[in-house]
Amino acid sequence: MDIVSILILAAALAMDAFGVSVSDGIIIRRIRLRDACKIGLFFGGFQFIMPCIGSFLAGFAMRYIESFDHWIAFGLLVILGIKMIIEALKEEKEVPKNPLGLATLTLMAIATSIDALAAGITVAAVGTPILMPAVIIGVVAFGFSFSGLYIGSRFGDILGEKAEILGGIMLILIGVKTLTEHLMG
Repeated sequence: MDIVSILILAAALAMDAFGVSVSDGIIIRRIRLRDACKIGLFFGGFQFIMPCIGSFLAGFAMRYIESFDHWIAFGLLVILGIKMIIEALKEEKEVPKNPLGLATLTLMAIATSIDALAAGITVAAVGTPILMPAVIIGVVAFGFSFSGLYIGSRFGDILGEKAEILGGIMLILIGVKTLTEHLMG
């Protein structure tokens, strides 16, 4: 697999992480460098690890996993999106939940990196050693996620209180997109 193909693959795989990062930025609004690094490291780290796992599983387990991986991603993203919308619509406002909390961030990172698992299988199938593609995929996802948080923050300032609802809708749409791509692809 040549470098251009790997870069295109990395950018395509990073799009879901970018969308979720924008959604998180809409909610957080006041982004610190630490927040952007945290989301970048989570999404980039999972985008790095999943192709490695996919490459490892290429020989035996993927035929079992690929039949439902898109349902897992869909379910996680829709549940997180609905939860976000419900929280936004509650009459009694609590202290806003931090979308960068460990549990939420881990679920979002897993949900957005399931495609990278399949990419690892593809990379293994064409005989390319996984380390370089996995590093590139992880670095690109870090960059997209890092910048997505800041971009979302700018939208959040403009949208005000409707921002959390939009963030939830975005997560649901990313989940629906993931499911649709797999069912139609």
